[in-house]
Amino acid sequence: MFEVKEKPRLVENAFLLSCIQFESERDEAESLLDELEELIGNLGINIVARKVVRVRKTSPRFILGKGKTTEVLEELKEKSADVLVFDNEISPAQQRNWENESKILVIDRHEIILDLFAERAQTKEAKLQVKLARLEYSLPRLRRAWTHLGRQRGGGVTQRGEGEAQIELDQRMVRDQISATRKEIIQVSKQRSTGRARRQRLPLPGISIVGYTNAGKSTLLNLLTGADSFSADKLFATLDPMSRRLNLPSGRLIVVTDTVGFIRKLPHGLVDSFKATLEEALVADLILHVVDFSNKDFEAQMKTTEEVLKEIGASGKEMLTLFNKVDQVSSDIKILRAKRICPNSVFISAKTGDGVEDLLSRLDQKMGSSLKEEAFVIPFDRYDLVAKTIEQGSLRNEETLEGGYLIKGPPRGSLIKDLAPYRK
Repeated sequence: MFEVKEKPRLVENAFLLSCIQFESERDEAESLLDELEELIGNLGINIVARKVVRVRKTSPRFILGKGKTTEVLEELKEKSADVLVFDNEISPAQQRNWENESKILVIDRHEIILDLFAERAQTKEAKLQVKLARLEYSLPRLRRAWTHLGRQRGGGVTQRGEGEAQIELDQRMVRDQISATRKEIIQVSKQRSTGRARRQRLPLPGISIVGYTNAGKSTLLNLLTGADSFSADKLFATLDPMSRRLNLPSGRLIVVTDTVGFIRKLPHGLVDSFKATLEEALVADLILHVVDFSNKDFEAQMKTTEEVLKEIGASGKEMLTLFNKVDQVSSDIKILRAKRICPNSVFISAKTGDGVEDLLSRLDQKMGSSLKEEAFVIPFDRYDLVAKTIEQGSLRNEETLEGGYLIKGPPRGSLIKDLAPYRK
C-alpha cells in the first residue's frame, strides 16, 4: 500500500532558487531566501548556494527561460548540489522536468515546511494535520514515483502501461487515506471542542497568543503563567496549542492559549489542516499578536499573521499588538515607526521580563473594559457563590455587612443568572 513517508536524509547540499518578475521584488526575495535557508538548516541540510533570478516571461516547462535554465543547471553541477529548492511554488510537471534535466532531487518551500512540521509534530492532532497536508500535497505528484515504469505499447487505446495502472491504484489509496485522516481529525477536534466547552463553562475570559513563527509566543506563555511549554530560537519550535491559567493584577483569572506560528507563503493545505488548532483564536475574547521586533522584516511578518487571521475568520476580534524582543533593538527610529503603525501597542522582552508589568496592566484593562461591574449582597449561607466569583476571577471587591457579603465585579456566563436574585 502507498504511504506518504518522510524523505530519507540522503541530501546534503542544497541550492536555493527564487524567481522574480520585477527588480523591485529582489529585496523581498532575498529576505524570503534567508527564511528558507533557516528552514532548511533546521532540517540539517547544508546550503551550498542561493540565487535570485529575474524572469521576464515565465516558461510553463521550467518557469525560467531556456538560457537561465541552462545557467542554473551548470551551477548545480559546479556546486555539487544534490537538491534544488525553489522558494516559488512549482507544479508537479515543472518538478518532474527539473529532475529529468538535473538528475537531482527538486522540491519547493511547500515541501520543506511540510517536512519541518512532520518533524516537530508531537500530539496526535498535530501529526494527523501534518499527515493530511502531506497526503494532499503528494496526490498530484504520484507520477514522479513511477517514472521507472514505462508505458507499454500495443493493444487498444484504453490499455495502460504498468506505471499508469500503479499510479491509478496509488491515487485511489491516497484519496482513501485523505478521507480516513479527515475523519480522524474531526474526531480529535470534537475532543478539543469538549475541552474548550468545559473551560467556557467556568467560564473564564480567554486570550489567544498568535504571531509569526519564532516571535516568542511560547516564551511569553511561560513567562506569564509559569508553564513549561517548549521554547527555542528556531522556526516552528512548537506546533501544538497549550492553555494555562493566568491571575491578572486585579485578581481576575483568565485562560491564555499559545497557538501554532505563521510564516510567509504558508501552504494553504496547512492553513486548512490547522484550522481546528487555530479555532482557539476564534473563540478568544482577546487576541495577543506577538511580533518579533528584532527582525528586520517585522512589518511583513505582521501582515502575514493578519492575513492568516483573516483567512480563518478571526480578523474582527479585538487585538493587542505586542512588540517582543525589545532587548535586541537599539534603534529609536524603529521604535517610533512601530508606535506609528500600532499606537496602542506594548513593548516587551519575554526573555528578560522587561515590560511585563505594563502588559499585565493592559490585559487587565482590556479584559475588564467590556464587562459591566455590578454589586451583589450574598447571604452568609450562600458563600459558595462568592467562591465561584473568586474562581472565575470576577471579584473586584468584597465587604462583610450585617446581612451578608457585599461583592462587586463583572460576572460572566451562568454566574450572572445565579447572582441575579442578590443584585443590589
